[in-house]
Amino acid sequence: MFRPKLPDVPTPTTLTHHHTHNPAPTTGRVLAPYVGPVAAVVVVGVVLTALLAAVAVTAVSVAVAAVVLRSLVTSATKR
Repeated sequence: MFRPKLPDVPTPTTLTHHHTHNPAPTTGRVLAPYVGPVAAVVVVGVVLTALLAAVAVTAVSVAVAAVVLRSLVTSATKR
């Protein structure tokens, strides 16, 4: 009563036609020599991005420290 009824599975038919796929003709150019320079460009890009992020974080922290120090100095002179 609570068991689902599964549909009948048809029996697989055997294929008599065998299709062979011929690979596309190559132009003779191999991409292997480009792997090194591409990897170098990617690594240099990642390093430069990390350095730029570090400089930006440092600049923001220095700016916040300057604002805090300026606030402390101006509040000390007003007393």
